[in-house]
Amino acid sequence: MVTASRGSVLVVEDDDDIRAAVAEILEGEGYDVAIAANGREALDELATMRAPGLILLDLMMPVMNGHEFLTHLRAQARFRDVPVLVLTAVSTEAPKGTRGVLRKPFVVEELLDAVQQLCAVAA
Repeated sequence: MVTASRGSVLVVEDDDDIRAAVAEILEGEGYDVAIAANGREALDELATMRAPGLILLDLMMPVMNGHEFLTHLRAQARFRDVPVLVLTAVSTEAPKGTRGVLRKPFVVEELLDAVQQLCAVAA
């Protein structure tokens, strides 16, 4: 049985294990998932895909960190309204232009609740 996608999520996380785990969890729940290891890879990924329903973004990454990525993302009209949820191990307030913070290590149910609330399904 093929089910409709629950939406698409771009996971931007430099930790291979966390990135893979989040992708596996979300795919298991019916989301289409794209991944990137840093902000530069994420921008490259976005250039080849439809606007995702949600971006899960780590802040502390090599090459291009989350803050730099957000600046580039919001400068592009087609991505200006894509919700961004920050995944971070550092206690921080949500950066401007994001919808909130999910602290690592996170509880799977909290991740799924946040994604369900924020992920816009493309029409």
